[in-house]
Amino acid sequence: MSQIKTDLIEKLKNKKAKLGVVGLGYVGLPLAVEKAKAGYEVIGFDVQDEKVKSVNEGHNYIGDIVDEELKDLTKEGKLKATTDFSFVKDVDTVCICVPTPLDLYKQPDISYVVASTKSVAKYLHKGMLIVLESTTYPGTTEEVLKPILEETGLKCGEDFFLAFSPERVDPGNKKFNTKNTPKVVGGCTEECTEVAAMLYRSVLEGEIYSVTSPAVAEMEKILENTFRNINIGLANEMAILCKRMGIDVWEVIEAAKTKPYGFMAFYPGPGLGGHCIPLDPFYLSWKAREYDYHTKLIETSGEINDYMPEFVTENAMKLLNEDKKAMNGSKVLLLGAAYKNDIDDMRESPTLKVIDNLEKNGANILVNDPYIPEFKHNGKTYKSVDLEKSLDEADIVIITTNHSCYDYEHIVEKAKILYDTRNATKDVKNNKEKIHKL
Repeated sequence: MSQIKTDLIEKLKNKKAKLGVVGLGYVGLPLAVEKAKAGYEVIGFDVQDEKVKSVNEGHNYIGDIVDEELKDLTKEGKLKATTDFSFVKDVDTVCICVPTPLDLYKQPDISYVVASTKSVAKYLHKGMLIVLESTTYPGTTEEVLKPILEETGLKCGEDFFLAFSPERVDPGNKKFNTKNTPKVVGGCTEECTEVAAMLYRSVLEGEIYSVTSPAVAEMEKILENTFRNINIGLANEMAILCKRMGIDVWEVIEAAKTKPYGFMAFYPGPGLGGHCIPLDPFYLSWKAREYDYHTKLIETSGEINDYMPEFVTENAMKLLNEDKKAMNGSKVLLLGAAYKNDIDDMRESPTLKVIDNLEKNGANILVNDPYIPEFKHNGKTYKSVDLEKSLDEADIVIITTNHSCYDYEHIVEKAKILYDTRNATKDVKNNKEKIHKL
């Protein structure tokens, strides 16, 4: 065992290590909070002054964090934030948790990862551990981060440790969170893996599962979300076919769920949302071309999922037509702007694409979301409208997010036409004839 490894593991065990987190968003801030709760001194970095100020003042902006915990940690000095990257010289570990979006051509944009790594490299010192948590294509840690860090003259596995451990964040999940979700860790060397595993083991309650390389951990994360993407694509294609055949796809899925083996339920909807599932498969498709392989199944499921907002619009037009109304000029009330129920997260929300399709056909859009007072999209501001008044005014009501706080019995009663894309009205007992499903 090398001396720098022994020293760092000892500091981690004794909670004497100082820990850094780059990126204070949905992944980084919860991770920083858990590290501080475990007894470490934690410094968080973000380029946004507003986030840094909020953290230092103990003001929470992430739904999965307990407000009082953040206040207490900042008050006690266990957690502080900065916009100054020179903090790296004072910490023993750095976890990079920055966005990895797609560009206009749906190709990976790892510019935030590269910029963060270059900034870390300026202050890299012997005995440090750097862990990338941002979802990316297999090979990023070893092909991109490692060369940047080794340009300093320090050698990976000898002078510093480098690993990849994919974030597993599911906003709004009441059972699994940063603290108790199992963690996968893959280092550039065995010692890199051991040190990174030790870091997470000292902070989290979930099992720490070590793999043989960063590439395995990177591919594992892509597999998780590609699995969901493809199966949701299957559910959406079944919904399209069932609609044409006059069969209730939701009843079909509930029946299939009775099989105790060989089936896992996935559900259709107005499109895919969130940062991971709509984006991650494209990272793999892009990387696969380097090996002269086209990921046909992944690309096909992406096409199906991308079509769903248009499918919703087509069905809404048919429902209005049956009521002798045109989409052009009709008032359409969308219930829910968040990408999933009971959260305020709008990243890649399918509601935005539904809005685009409806407005292209001349609809006047009203949006209600109890979690999102207002939002901007394509240069236009949408404010959450009064629900009761809008139910009276709307020519059609479309449920795009199944928030549990909605009184669906009342909504169905009040709506002139109710189009449910989430099966939110499954328990409604009255006026069932008014409900039209995906």
